[in-house]
Amino acid sequence: MKKITILGSTGSIGTQSLEVIRNNPERFKVEALTCGANAELLSQQIKEFRPALAVTGSEEDALRLSKEFPGTEFAWGREGLIAAAEGGCDMVLNSLMGMRGLEPTYHAIKAGKDIALANKETLVAGGQLVMDAVAEHGVKMLPVDSEHSAIFQCLEGNEGRPVKKILLTASGGPFRGYSLEELEKVTLEQALKHPKWTMGAKITIDSATMMNKGLEVIEAKWLFGVEADDIQILVHPQSIVHSAVEFMDTSVIAQLGVPDMKIPISLALGYPDRLASNDPSLDFFGQGANLTFEKPDPEVFKCIRLAYDAIKAGGSYPAALNGANEVLVDLFLKKQIRFIDIQNTLERILADHKAQYNLSLEDVLEIDSRVRQSVKEYLG
Repeated sequence: MKKITILGSTGSIGTQSLEVIRNNPERFKVEALTCGANAELLSQQIKEFRPALAVTGSEEDALRLSKEFPGTEFAWGREGLIAAAEGGCDMVLNSLMGMRGLEPTYHAIKAGKDIALANKETLVAGGQLVMDAVAEHGVKMLPVDSEHSAIFQCLEGNEGRPVKKILLTASGGPFRGYSLEELEKVTLEQALKHPKWTMGAKITIDSATMMNKGLEVIEAKWLFGVEADDIQILVHPQSIVHSAVEFMDTSVIAQLGVPDMKIPISLALGYPDRLASNDPSLDFFGQGANLTFEKPDPEVFKCIRLAYDAIKAGGSYPAALNGANEVLVDLFLKKQIRFIDIQNTLERILADHKAQYNLSLEDVLEIDSRVRQSVKEYLG
């Protein structure tokens, strides 16, 4: 039986991961669960899954829940996340939001844990550092994002066969086909309405700016050892083809399926096995009947171009891009800036950034902190 720790168990990926575990009780045991602020949902999860360790965002929540569940150990904050990542599990599923996912992932790898990764920022900000640690400690890094899981599946059985191109699909978000002038008028309410996926607020805004896809380009570079120029984004509004790989003979292998995150989650948790599912299959005569593909416009959705620029420049550029983006998205969610201000401010920040290379974990965290502090200066 595989023991699983879920970092971010109360979020969208975390709750769906627990659904997979619930449906496969003979295969998985929950070792640890963590949350930020949603202690009430965490309490329900502890009652059902009885983890050895639970981690909350605040000490107050941890102390309160410890009285309710004397059989579970409690911790909180950054130290609690690291303790959960290093604990007695076989696999850490990291579905934390933002940069706070990097540090526990790194510690889990050093502790010899396999990783099911749904936290983009781990590889965006710390790609070289993290993948070097994966190689050193001989652990598995299994992608949970639907696109990277698709690429992983397309590469299975093709070890040693050179890849010509990775085809990374994107829904296009709610503003597919918009001009720059139309982006100027976008409201928060419009940006939070994704046409295909139900996600948290931050990743939904990233999808609307298409930064989400830019970050996935950076992530794919590290996961699959390809150069940025060999990763092509395809806007695919039906979200049925989750990504594809073109090989040197021009053969293209694609992974298709209904838009359901439980598919890549179950693959990562159960790997190398595929877990049986009672969910509906793809209907090739219905939702899968008419599949279309378009080129994205990186001069309208500048975040795509900025992500390519950052990974090509290397070093601290991706960490700077990611940290600044997190702050700007938060400001937009608070209605303190416009939608268009996200990409325009990022463009200025990257233009001024002074790169650092050969980064340690402390270097990455320091750069992230420094960039975050500087964002408001750029906004005037």
